[in-house]
Amino acid sequence: MTDTVTDTVTDTVTDTVTDIPAAGAAAGRLAALREFVAGAAPVVVAFSGGVDSSLLAWVANDELGPQRVHAVTAVSPSLAASERDAARRLAEDWGLRHTEVETTEMENAAYRVNDAHRCAHCKDALMDALGPVAAAERATVTLGVNVDDLGDHRPGIDAARRRGARFPLVEAGFTKDAVRAAARALGLSVWDKPAAPCLASRLPYGTPVSAPVLRAVGRAEAALAGLGFDELRVRHYDESARIEVPPDRLADVVAARAAVVAAVQAAGYRYVTLDLEGLRSGNLNAALGEPAATPSPDSRAASAAG
Repeated sequence: MTDTVTDTVTDTVTDTVTDIPAAGAAAGRLAALREFVAGAAPVVVAFSGGVDSSLLAWVANDELGPQRVHAVTAVSPSLAASERDAARRLAEDWGLRHTEVETTEMENAAYRVNDAHRCAHCKDALMDALGPVAAAERATVTLGVNVDDLGDHRPGIDAARRRGARFPLVEAGFTKDAVRAAARALGLSVWDKPAAPCLASRLPYGTPVSAPVLRAVGRAEAALAGLGFDELRVRHYDESARIEVPPDRLADVVAARAAVVAAVQAAGYRYVTLDLEGLRSGNLNAALGEPAATPSPDSRAASAAG
């Protein structure tokens, strides 16, 4: 991304990472994160229950206490029901002050058209919902964005920053691997949780976003998760569903072919296909000229090792 907003964030990250000595870098990042949230307090954390926002919420709560940390989960048709439930459980287990807010991106025709700026419209809706919460508490809105996120097509990052959001993980120099390593070191159960982008990311650009389509994707992914495939995407192509799993799970899908087909067809698809290239995060961005990332089967274990 070449936008000046993203350039500014990247410059900040470069300066921060340079300031952290190689020895004790993990401790330095965590200390920098604690220092940031203390300086920004009180804070509102956009809390999805994923590893990034979970690390941010846990550290902020540990540093400041629930009176000065408000974890807020944005609820819309693009949030999988399982993710909403997981966020609730974490908030309860960790003693977070937690609120759910409804976001209204689906009311915006510019969002529903699903072009390259969809994520920007989504983050605008998020900030519309978080803004009043933060204003009432004179708090800083914080998002669980990490350094690696800056290298992908993420117009939502720029939209949120323009609206005043801060990215503590970025400012403390956390990459995705560093986030997972820190979460594991702190004993957080989500340290190895697979990434779970919003359901709208399963639709190719140009395919209109609608609640029925999002429900079909969500049902299909939930059914496959019930068959043991916890890291996957179901890409929506009208009557066809294209399943992506890590390359080392391809044979497992084939072995469970009958159950997989039945599960996805029950979600509303006529045709069920398997992508032999395997899971590639953000692969639909290829239509925009952006490369897709192929996760290593050992990426979570490697990150835990530091």
